[in-house]
Amino acid sequence: MAATRLAPALLALALTAGAVLVPASTATAAAPLADVDDFSYAEWDASFEVGLDDDGRAHLHVTESLTARFPDHDQNKGIVRGLPTSYENAWLEVRVLSVTDEEGAEVPFETDEDDGLLYVLTGDDDYVQGLTTYVIEYEMRDVVLAADTGVDEFYWDLLPLDSSQAIESFRADILLDDALTEDLTGNARCYLGYSGETDECPISEDGSVFSVEAQDLSPGQGVTVAIGFEPGTVTQPAARRPDPVTDTVPAIAALGAVGVAAGGWFAVSRFKRSRRTATGIIVAQYDVPDSLPPLLAAAIVPGAKDAIPAEIVHLAVRGALRIEEGADIEQPRLRRVPGARIPDELDASALDALFTDADAEGVAELPSESEDFATRMKALAQSGTDAAVSRGLTTKARSRAAVILQWCAIAIVLAGFGLALWGIIAGRVTALPAFVAISVGTFLVLLSCFYTLATHTVLTPEGARTLEYLLGVKEFIRVAEADRLQMLQSYSGAERRQDGSANVIVVYERLLPYAMLFGMEDEWGAVLEHVYAFEQRGASWIGDPSSPFVRTQLVAFAATSHAAATYSAPSASTSSSGGGSFGGGFSGGGGGGGFSGGR
Repeated sequence: MAATRLAPALLALALTAGAVLVPASTATAAAPLADVDDFSYAEWDASFEVGLDDDGRAHLHVTESLTARFPDHDQNKGIVRGLPTSYENAWLEVRVLSVTDEEGAEVPFETDEDDGLLYVLTGDDDYVQGLTTYVIEYEMRDVVLAADTGVDEFYWDLLPLDSSQAIESFRADILLDDALTEDLTGNARCYLGYSGETDECPISEDGSVFSVEAQDLSPGQGVTVAIGFEPGTVTQPAARRPDPVTDTVPAIAALGAVGVAAGGWFAVSRFKRSRRTATGIIVAQYDVPDSLPPLLAAAIVPGAKDAIPAEIVHLAVRGALRIEEGADIEQPRLRRVPGARIPDELDASALDALFTDADAEGVAELPSESEDFATRMKALAQSGTDAAVSRGLTTKARSRAAVILQWCAIAIVLAGFGLALWGIIAGRVTALPAFVAISVGTFLVLLSCFYTLATHTVLTPEGARTLEYLLGVKEFIRVAEADRLQMLQSYSGAERRQDGSANVIVVYERLLPYAMLFGMEDEWGAVLEHVYAFEQRGASWIGDPSSPFVRTQLVAFAATSHAAATYSAPSASTSSSGGGSFGGGFSGGGGGGGFSGGR
């Protein structure tokens, strides 16, 4: 029995202890977060004084008395009132004069402009509760529009339609000056409801004063008045008059300037292509002179592949080195062959760069990851480019047509930018799209200057003749086997055997590096395999001499040597965080955000 009575007591004690031990943060997290927009307005009273300035343009002086009903706990520090900054293509030039309370004491505030609204943020860091009144006084201009109906109208939304607060009582007085009062047409309307609704509300008139009232307005409901004046009563700002010079021409200029600049790019491309032609006649060639090693040929052939693998194969088939398998099949090694003839000084430089780290037996590994080796190979490739210049094969030149087109594009875009800027200075809202377009066009045109006005590497007449010779080599590699053999028999300079036939293997091997430059190593490797199989032997300069399958070895070597020559050590990266490293981080917590309504 004692145990039976004790069990409920222990259960009650456990529940009590659990409630006591629940962290306060858990209880807080369960409670709904306060929403600063969750309040209402007990009263919204406004006075709109509309008149004409010395230029006949409309000006507006507004005094809004807003009595907010805040909750009786710390939720709000004030309100936010958003005021439009433009109306029908004209800037309103909004100026906030003051923010006070119902007794005239100043209330701290600040302003911020975003997305076509000037936000007035009232209050400071202190919370406010209960009924709190804010009196906001501000000015605008050009609030009367020359309507399509043929009259001038003060057609104005007296309440913000983008609002989350209900309004218990609303009243507004529109006071006209004498000049406007004299030109009233007698037509005035009031509309109440959500945006787009046409329900009318009463509007009273007492001489120069119009008044409207409304009760129990739901969030988002607005009150709009339309008061008519005789046509021409109010002088309209220039921004409301159509002006294609500032609103349309700059956008057209942007398109035209970008098009002309693009023409400059095509002119450069055509200029470079035109410098590649000497005679325009391509004759198939089966040999390449010693003075044209792959390092130099790569600087002449447009779009040539990586010159380093081709140069290594060139030295191998010339007997200056041998490509061998290393300890790792994916990391071949090079063995220098002493006493070999070095065809060109670029070949000598290549041997020095390749065997800088060779061992006593003249063997150098092709490292898979070596920044030092990659640096040497890049310098070696650059030496071929430099040699093309020093030997008179390439030079630097500008395209005259591209320069002319680029300066025309600059003139067009600057003229368009000036017109668009004039429209912005004149206060034309409609000039903004054209200004954005011409700004983008200006950026693109100026960016293109780095290409079209620059000097470009082009071939000299001698370089063009050399290129046509190399294209003849490409043609020889491309044609069918029977045609190649016929070409070989027709040349007296071909290396021959004792029986007088051309030494096909020697010729084909020496063309292999150039096939690699043209991206035809796979096809030419297959041709070599066929010849090796016919001769019943393999390549003496790579891999297993007894294997005729040179293509597989060549493709693997080319990939490895290219990777080694272009290796770049991964750069160290750092990251930083603006918060969350101690826990509690969340997506979107890096700054920004905002609100309107309450604060």
